[in-house]
Amino acid sequence: MDTTKYFYRNVIFSKSGNQISLIDIHNPDNEKQELVQWFGIVLQLADGQHTVEELFNLLSHKYKGTPPANLKKTIHSVVDRLAEANFIMLTEDKTELPYYLSMPYEMLDIAKAKKLLKEDQDKFNKE
Repeated sequence: MDTTKYFYRNVIFSKSGNQISLIDIHNPDNEKQELVQWFGIVLQLADGQHTVEELFNLLSHKYKGTPPANLKKTIHSVVDRLAEANFIMLTEDKTELPYYLSMPYEMLDIAKAKKLLKEDQDKFNKE
């Protein structure tokens, strides 16, 4: 895995306590897709401003200098699986997230988020 790549989320997420879930902004009352802890941690940190290596460094510091031996392998596996599902994207450059992906659903101005999402979808469909 190329750990110099930046990673950013490509889905809208909800945060309730420590639980990270995927949410449909148009139908927020539908059942949320809860993510297992590692997937939720990585998705939440996928802000487009940090590399996979920086992610590893951040998470390894949480273990106060003694991270588990398999931490790097775990992080790479989680990043790979989230990327395969298109929940996150990997890129060579820093990426500014659109408003509707920039924070948890609960913190968004929903009307603004829906408007900007529609504008982006319309622009993408024209291309």
